[in-house]
Amino acid sequence: MQTKMINDIAIVNSNEIIIKNVETAIDFMMTIQSETNCNKIVLNKEAIVDDFFILSKGLAGEILQKFINYQIKFAIYGDFSSYTSKPLKDFIYESNKGKDIFFVATEKEAIKMLTM
Repeated sequence: MQTKMINDIAIVNSNEIIIKNVETAIDFMMTIQSETNCNKIVLNKEAIVDDFFILSKGLAGEILQKFINYQIKFAIYGDFSSYTSKPLKDFIYESNKGKDIFFVATEKEAIKMLTM
């Protein structure tokens, strides 16, 4: 896991899955917040377990609710085109219209969304 800072945003890249469930998501949030003092986090999609993107499992909702509860803005970047689920596409669309959780294609877009 590599973490870098741009302004007040922690950018995390990992080739390994960091977020596997609610507990690991909270550990991740608290570790990044403690190490960087940031309440805005960018993470690559590959660092999140695939079950997160299957909305019927409920994992995405539970995890993203924790980010909101802890007042951490969160952007996930990567290629989401392999997911064909209409509910997931709708979820991503609605999230991107908000101000706390974003799903975008690139790290640069993620940073832009968190600075708006």
